[in-house]
Amino acid sequence: MRYYVNKNAQSNGDHEVHRSTCSWLPNADNRIYLGEFATSQEALREARKYYTQVDGCMYCCPEIHKH
Repeated sequence: MRYYVNKNAQSNGDHEVHRSTCSWLPNADNRIYLGEFATSQEALREARKYYTQVDGCMYCCPEIHKH
């Protein structure tokens, strides 16, 4: 699965990780391609290389969604 992280933070400061198939995937200019990963946890680790405060999308990555 291909994963992206939103460049725009949520109101709490989180940058959300999304699967490429997510209905809430940000526009191309508002996201960073993280790569292809077997699990969303791997994508979350990759997203932390860009932002210190990251979380999974509650819709497409509920297994890593914390807030």
